[in-house]
Amino acid sequence: MTIDANPCELTATILARALARREISARDVIEAHLARIAVHDARLSAFITVDADGARRQADACDAASAPIGPLHGVPIAVKDLTNTCGLRTTYGSLLFQDHVPDQDELVVARLRQAGAVIIGKTNTPEFGFGAVCTNRLCGPTRNPFDAALTSGGSSGGSAVAVATGMASLAHGTDFGGSVRTPASFCDVVSIRPTPGRIAAPARALGWDMLATHGLLARTVDDLELGLSVCAGPDVRDPLSIGAEPHIESDAGRLRLAVTPDFGVAPVAKEVRSRFASVCDALSQIADVEEVSPDCGGAIEAFRTLRAAHVADSYGALLRDRRSELTPTVIWNIEAGGQLTAQDYLAAERRRTAIYRSFRDRMARNDFIVVPAASVFPWNNDIGDVTRIDDINLDTPIDYLAVTFIVSLVGFPVLTVPTPRRPDQKPFGVQVIAAPGQESKLFAFGRRIEEQLGFCHRPPPI
Repeated sequence: MTIDANPCELTATILARALARREISARDVIEAHLARIAVHDARLSAFITVDADGARRQADACDAASAPIGPLHGVPIAVKDLTNTCGLRTTYGSLLFQDHVPDQDELVVARLRQAGAVIIGKTNTPEFGFGAVCTNRLCGPTRNPFDAALTSGGSSGGSAVAVATGMASLAHGTDFGGSVRTPASFCDVVSIRPTPGRIAAPARALGWDMLATHGLLARTVDDLELGLSVCAGPDVRDPLSIGAEPHIESDAGRLRLAVTPDFGVAPVAKEVRSRFASVCDALSQIADVEEVSPDCGGAIEAFRTLRAAHVADSYGALLRDRRSELTPTVIWNIEAGGQLTAQDYLAAERRRTAIYRSFRDRMARNDFIVVPAASVFPWNNDIGDVTRIDDINLDTPIDYLAVTFIVSLVGFPVLTVPTPRRPDQKPFGVQVIAAPGQESKLFAFGRRIEEQLGFCHRPPPI
């Protein structure tokens, strides 16, 4: 039995079902996706490495299996090139690692493989994930599929473009300060940054660090939930890791939404505020909408400090030994943490704790907090950093991410969804934030606004 639709146009959920029923072969699915990559990726640069031969071998193994290997049997998945893949080049977006081939998968990749996913390639990222534009000395810029002159966002821009264009059914990403959410907003796809620990990460050096997480990007909320179901789970080597949560069905009742364009402190462009106001009007059809924010005073300064300390600790040796081979953006990021004291770090942690408790207090009164997923719309690829929003000069190159990194600071799970728009409007997404551990509640709400309000992906005109 066969299906008539191009496999690249099918959602991961539908494709997984068809593959499990043998309505289409995994080899045919992979060939269709490789063909799409061949047609479009030279222009868009979503991938640093395409593993055509490896993907074919994996697909053939799926077809030869007597039963479906797992929930993602034969589904083509793209993995962000910050994450190790056994036997497949992993560059971290850096010339320093252009020939690096790991001998072991990171746990999240191993779980995808165990679920039957076919790793089709590694997606582009700025060097070590630092940068507003998804480019590096190996590849890029990764171009926005809705307007190739514009950025796809960083640092999971390659993954966002891969799923938006049907070059992959589902894509892995990572998120420190907004790296799955900004590209999702710019490329009209959905993303999940789960509660830290939901996807165990035993390879990280700082086991109690909750600023960075693995995440996923897709074209539908159902696909995100499917992907998270196989990536999630505890691991004794990760002290933050948590188990699975029970599935929650959609609440058909009227919800209580706290909405804020800026958390009271983030720089956000006027045109974003205007679009966000329209989004809030649409949400008011199914929810009680109240414009209110947790107390986020000091959040920007706290995140700057914590991020800078982490970056300096992780990459300081590279700056000392191989400075000339690093991009200016990476150099700035490392140097920002070089002068910090222990007191600076602890003061930032103290402020972070107070902000977390303010978020908790707000969640006691609201089901979700809704906020823009980016402070600006996509800009031209030849502009490296966002240094100004409207008539405001930003203090640092990361301040434009405040609307997303404040959520990273407190570690709440966040779903990004596209919003309804006219054909002449650029894509624009919003973050829907829930209390820690409530990913299934987010997915239930995401499905509801997809179906009832049209908060859903629209294919780019490729």
